[in-house]
Amino acid sequence: MKTTSRFAPSPTGLLHLGHAYSAALAAEAARFLVRIEDLDPGRSRGEFVGAIGADLAWLGLDPAEAPLVQSARGAVYEAALEQLRGQGLAYPCFCTRADIAAALSAPHGAGAHYPGTCRGLADDPGRRAVAAHSWRLDAARAVARVGLPGWREHDGTAHTATRADLDDVILARKDAPAAYHLACVVDDAASGVTLVTRGADLRSSTPVQRLLQMLLDLPEPAYRHHPLVTHADGRRLAKRDQAPTLAAMRAAGVDGRALVGALREDRLPLGFALSSA
Repeated sequence: MKTTSRFAPSPTGLLHLGHAYSAALAAEAARFLVRIEDLDPGRSRGEFVGAIGADLAWLGLDPAEAPLVQSARGAVYEAALEQLRGQGLAYPCFCTRADIAAALSAPHGAGAHYPGTCRGLADDPGRRAVAAHSWRLDAARAVARVGLPGWREHDGTAHTATRADLDDVILARKDAPAAYHLACVVDDAASGVTLVTRGADLRSSTPVQRLLQMLLDLPEPAYRHHPLVTHADGRRLAKRDQAPTLAAMRAAGVDGRALVGALREDRLPLGFALSSA
């Protein structure tokens, strides 16, 4: 079976060298796909979708088929959410971001995890008339049903999640048909992805995504969590911090295909480094 991997950028800004590194590694697979993760209506921009295509063409990374665009797949995500609701594993959450922040800052707050404010709420006719801000996974019930999830890294090492790795994550919001975790596992399965290639900063997403795959009876891929590209002084590259863009490198005359070859050998341009965290 061919190894299939994917590069899944969000069109919220121009791509930088860290994106090029991830795309270069993903494209080593026999079948390379691209997914446009544009489910954030407040930040996604059409012009950045075009810029992603231009950057990949410059790098010489051609996907095996047309990119999958998440904003066109609302009905697929709704079906997956309904499956989880039907199992009693998803519940409506009426908390705003401010409500959650206040609960987590209380003396007996639950750390970084959602404090469970809306979990187990009794059915209330008044509340029923109010649209939920989001739908959340009931992680405790999910683990009770299928057990703690495990996963394999591409080098063959096996990992098992702990209960502390799993939160009542958001599955969908009132302004989006799916949140990151649900859309990611549904689309990886639909595209036949067998190797998830992404940065080490997303390793913490793997336990809940494996749990969702188990609950939805989706195939289990292997995972490759690669080091992150940083500035030489260790600072993270980030769109919001105006990290040097691939468009700027292209305009400066950098050879995109040569850059990909260097990145695959972990040879980075002057001023950049790799970090495992």
